[in-house]
Amino acid sequence: MLPKNEDRRLLRLVALTGMIGPVLFGALLVILTISQYDFMRALRWHPLDPIDWPSGLALGPYGGWMTAAFAGGGLVLMLFALGLRQLFPKSIATYLFFIAGIAMLLLMFPTDPTYSPIPKRLPSLIHDAAYVLLGISVMPGMIALSSQFKKLPEWQGYARLTWLAIIVIVPTFILKGVALYVFLLTILAWYGLISAHLWQLIGPKHPHT
Repeated sequence: MLPKNEDRRLLRLVALTGMIGPVLFGALLVILTISQYDFMRALRWHPLDPIDWPSGLALGPYGGWMTAAFAGGGLVLMLFALGLRQLFPKSIATYLFFIAGIAMLLLMFPTDPTYSPIPKRLPSLIHDAAYVLLGISVMPGMIALSSQFKKLPEWQGYARLTWLAIIVIVPTFILKGVALYVFLLTILAWYGLISAHLWQLIGPKHPHT
């Protein structure tokens, strides 16, 4: 059930940022990878062996943009969690996506290159732990969300979409390597599609529904 008109501003913001955010994040990854190609190669990154990617992008000459992307992504995920609380107030998905947002914010701590001669520093350890926390909060969050989608006719098709995304991201999260590209693309695509559907349900075209 959708909230009343006066409660929909947050959900419109959630839907809008959810549609724009993945596109901007993905575009920034491509731009930074191309513009910092030589720097990333110096870290022993290769397109077919994406070691220290995308975290290593934050260490390059334009790294501030990657750090900002981690921050923005974290805030968008936390906003998404607040929106879920309006749609599904009793779902644990709300808390899991909020934790995922915090984890993405923690990715702002700079990582140490894998082949660095010095031991990993505390910021790098925090960064690595945040990446793990992001994975283990987003995936259960998606599972919890799919169970909520099944209960609403307007979301039932997205329950199947969510499970399809889960089937893809679980092995790619574990395998790493080029599978990392598939993991990120699947997450971004899923998030964008969910947000686009929310916008269709609650956007400006339906101000009185």
